[in-house]
Amino acid sequence: MRARVVRVAMIAVSVALVLFAVPLAILVWSSLVTEEQGELERVALAVAVRVGPQFLTGDPVELPATEADNTIGVYDLDGHLKSGHGPAIADDVVRQAYAGAAADGQPGADLVVAVPVSAAEHVDGVVRAAAPMSVVWTRAVFAWLLLAALAGAALVVAVLVARRQARLLTGPLEDLSSASERIAGGDLSARAEPGDIPEITRVALAHNLMVDRLTQLLDRQSHFSADASHQLRTPLSGLLLKLEAARTAPPADLPRILDDAARGVRDLSRTVEDLLTLSRHHPERWFTAAPGTVAEVLTGAEQRWHGPLAREGRRLVLDIEPQVRAWTLPASLLTQIVDVLADNAARHGRGTVTLTARDTSGVLAVDVTDEGTIRLDPADVFVRGASGGGGHGIGLALARTIAEAGGGRLTVTRRAPTTFTLYLPRLDEAA
Repeated sequence: MRARVVRVAMIAVSVALVLFAVPLAILVWSSLVTEEQGELERVALAVAVRVGPQFLTGDPVELPATEADNTIGVYDLDGHLKSGHGPAIADDVVRQAYAGAAADGQPGADLVVAVPVSAAEHVDGVVRAAAPMSVVWTRAVFAWLLLAALAGAALVVAVLVARRQARLLTGPLEDLSSASERIAGGDLSARAEPGDIPEITRVALAHNLMVDRLTQLLDRQSHFSADASHQLRTPLSGLLLKLEAARTAPPADLPRILDDAARGVRDLSRTVEDLLTLSRHHPERWFTAAPGTVAEVLTGAEQRWHGPLAREGRRLVLDIEPQVRAWTLPASLLTQIVDVLADNAARHGRGTVTLTARDTSGVLAVDVTDEGTIRLDPADVFVRGASGGGGHGIGLALARTIAEAGGGRLTVTRRAPTTFTLYLPRLDEAA
């Protein structure tokens, strides 16, 4: 691109120089011819003043000295050279001067000016002054060479300026291209540097913004894959256990086991739909996902987690204050958060797990308590990848992200016994 910019600049400057130099060269030529004619006319007038009518009788005429190549001649009315130098017979320019006015022309290789010699308003003769055209050509060629040198210098300066401007113009674009190639190669940290040209700077900033959004999208997709596997692992394990039990169960128990398995499939389907719903929207829109009542969400959580905890000899207690049972909240968000906290209590806690829903000044507070103890620092509990019990460190980080996207807050209320508290505003209050 730099070569193209320089080439375009050279073409533009060359065209401008041609459009400027050609008329100027013509003007220089015309000016030199006019100047030489003016000089010859002054010399001829000076001679005409000194020539009297007596030259017609043969008196000698004193002619002034001239330049080496110039000639002066005096002609009578018959067109004969009487004194000085010139053609023996008057040429056309001299004949024009017989009319009583100065004349000029270029007969042959000379530039000629003829001035009439007058007395009492009567033309007695003509003074002819001539200079070879080669003198004018020499001066013109010298002037043209000087003009060409100036044009060449201007072209060189234009090329230098064009190369510098090309560097300024293409430098940011080359940086942008390099950053794009690095991004295409997998380096998502590459960013284009803003330049000194506002238009290119806007392109670079737009490019960086696009890469930031793509990086966020890829991160969301990566996190979604991990979050989905985390959220589906427990329902799938429970479903597998139910199906395995169905293979060896007595015929009398088979309908109940299949009903439980069907309920597990429905729960698994709901979890998948919730996760897909959340994945399709930006986190700021999660708050509007699938509204439902507190009683519906927590009752469903009790049904899902009662069996897994009971198989480990643990109890699940549900306590919902009457005034919050009918509150409307984003059911998908609340379901996913409660499932994460219940799964965390089942995996890392011990003893009875208690789900409590209460009113705290118009905001729903859901406590998930077990009889265990948190070994991690509360500040690290919600850091993705941090785990104090051999887990993946995904669930609690996901739960806090969902809570904050829903306008709520998830905190560790007590380390022993372990208590997580979710604060979530009502949909009608948020509106």
